[in-house]
Amino acid sequence: MDKLTSMNVFVRVAKAGSFAGAARDLGISRAMATKHIMQLESELNTRLFNRTTRSLSLTEVGESYLERCQQVLLDVEDMEAAVTHLQNEPRGLLKISAPPVIGATNIAPALTEYLKDYPELSVDIVLKGGQVDLIDEGVDIAIYIGPISDTSLVARKIASSSLVVCASPDYLEKYGTPMDPDDLTKHSCLINWAIPPRNKWKFKGILGEIEVNVEGRMNANMGDPIRVAAVNGLGLIMLPKYMVGRDIEKGKLVPVMQDYEIAPLDIHAVYPHRKYLSAKVRAFIDFIQEWLPHRVGMMR
Repeated sequence: MDKLTSMNVFVRVAKAGSFAGAARDLGISRAMATKHIMQLESELNTRLFNRTTRSLSLTEVGESYLERCQQVLLDVEDMEAAVTHLQNEPRGLLKISAPPVIGATNIAPALTEYLKDYPELSVDIVLKGGQVDLIDEGVDIAIYIGPISDTSLVARKIASSSLVVCASPDYLEKYGTPMDPDDLTKHSCLINWAIPPRNKWKFKGILGEIEVNVEGRMNANMGDPIRVAAVNGLGLIMLPKYMVGRDIEKGKLVPVMQDYEIAPLDIHAVYPHRKYLSAKVRAFIDFIQEWLPHRVGMMR
């Protein structure tokens, strides 16, 4: 039998002064109430009640045990209330991992707004490229860009970002502006490994899908190094608009081949488990799903 249940029955019997009264309060049979007490007495190897045909009273050991049981049951009740509060109201520490650029430009501002609503919550944000081991690193939520390789994780799509092919004005003046995907084979195309497939850029035109093998003088496992290289005239890049939007606005980069459609890049919030999701995780995912698509260059 469950020890806490038996302890609760014992307290009820002691308070009611009878097995029948306690059983009635608990919605169990008198026989079941008696069985719980007998189990406790057997485990403790002592009598908890003095029983006669007309009365029921606590033994000296029973009185001491009653006091301890009441404290234990109160502690359990307090603990369950605290856990329930954690599940219902965001509080404690929320640890988030995100790629460096979107983490700094979009996730961090979102977190500052989110924290304003929950004074009992604090956040650790880790900016790093690639996918992380959520369990080993103690991460509550990771922001992933592009396809997710680990199918054991739970992922919710929170936004998509359009991709843009662009280059610096100096590069385009020197090497010419590509007008269609086939022209890319004549250009230096800087590769972001984080956007698969690694050396293939895909487009959709009036005649259907086009896939081009590209190569260039710089490859990187995240977008910012090749963005800087492109601004400095090293070649063409295909990157999310949230990453190159400001450079385009300032004239440092110029979009090309805008008549060709590029499939948007999906952005996911990833977490280890679907069941018993804590309030801090659940609330932030709901918040970021509403907040993020309204940023520059992003859409649902």
